[in-house]
Amino acid sequence: MFNLLESTVAVPTLTLVWFVLVAVLWLGYFFLEGFDYGVAMLIPVLGKNEKEKRVVVNTIGPVWDGNEVWLLTAGGAMFAAFPGWYASVFSGLYIPLLLVLVGLILRGVAFEYRSKHPDSRYRTTLDWFATIGSFLPSLVFGVGFANFVIGLPNDGLHWNGSFWALFGPFALLGGVMLVVLFLVHGSAFIALKTRGIIHDRAESFGARLGWAAAVLVALFVICQNVFWPATSEFGDLSVFAWAAGIVAILAIVGASFAIGKGRDGWGFIGTGLSVVALFVGVFLKMYGNIGFAQDENVAVAERLNMITAASSPTTLTIMTWAAVIFVPIVIGYQSWSYWVFSKRISTKNIPDEVESAA
Repeated sequence: MFNLLESTVAVPTLTLVWFVLVAVLWLGYFFLEGFDYGVAMLIPVLGKNEKEKRVVVNTIGPVWDGNEVWLLTAGGAMFAAFPGWYASVFSGLYIPLLLVLVGLILRGVAFEYRSKHPDSRYRTTLDWFATIGSFLPSLVFGVGFANFVIGLPNDGLHWNGSFWALFGPFALLGGVMLVVLFLVHGSAFIALKTRGIIHDRAESFGARLGWAAAVLVALFVICQNVFWPATSEFGDLSVFAWAAGIVAILAIVGASFAIGKGRDGWGFIGTGLSVVALFVGVFLKMYGNIGFAQDENVAVAERLNMITAASSPTTLTIMTWAAVIFVPIVIGYQSWSYWVFSKRISTKNIPDEVESAA
C-alpha cells in the first residue's frame, strides 16, 4: 500500500503505478499528436499552392499514424487497468468521443487518399478533411479534460450530467486554449522540419500566436488551481499542480521568444514542454478522483475513484510485466522512425506533377 503525502486513503501500489502509466500515455499522445493536429490545421493557412501544401503534409506524413497509436494504447490501458473508469467515460461521454472518432476518420481518409487523384478540388477537399478532423479532437479533448478538472457529476458508478452542461466557461476556455496551443506546437514543428517559404511562414505564425497561447494557458492554470485545487482525501498535490502550471506558462512564453528569434529546436521543445506540463497539472488534479466529483457524505470505498475503478491485483500484475517488455520496444521503434525522417524538406523536394497520357 502507498500513502501519498498526508493522504488519508491508502492506495494499492499497482493501482498507483497504472494511474501514472495511463497519465504518461496520455501525455505522450498530447505531445506527439498535438503537433500533428497543429500541422493539419495549418495546411490551408501556410500552404498557398499544391507544392506548399504537400510540404506541410509531408512533415507529418511518416509519423502521424504512429502518433495516433498512443491514443489507442491510452484507451486500452484505461480499459484493462481501470474498467470502471473506462466504462463510465466511454459510455457517459459517448457523443463527445464520437466527435473525436469522426475527426480521426476524416484525418485518416485525408492523409491516405490525398495523393490518389490529381484534381485540385479533390485535394483541397481532403485538406479540409484533415484540418476539420484535427480541430474536432483538439477542441473536444480541451473541453473534456477541463471538465475532468471540475469533476464530472456521477451517481457513484456513471456520469449522470447533461451534455450541454459540459460547455461551461472554464470548459470552453480549455477547448480554445488547447486548439491554440496545438497550433503553436504544430507551427514550431513545421519550422523545425522545413526550409524556405513554409519555414518562414511557420515561424512568423508561431511567434505571433504563441503570445495568445501564453495568455490562454495562464488563464487556464490560474482558474484550475484557484477554483479547483488538487486536494482530496488522496493527498494535497496543489503545490505540485501550481508548479506544473507555472512551468507550462513559462515554457510557452519561452517558446514564443525562441520561435521569433529563429531558434526552431528550442521553440519546439518549449511548446512540447508546455503541453506536457499543462497535462501533468491536470492529472495531478485527477489523482484519486479520476475526473469525477466526489460526495464527501459517501464513503470512499463506495465512490467512483481510482481504487474502486481498478482491476484486480492479478490483472494489474500481468499488465505490468507486459508493459515492461513491450513499451520500450514501441518507444525505441518510434524514436528510430523519427530519426530516419529527421531531415528538413522544402518545395524543392516536391517534384512537379506530370500528367500521364490518357
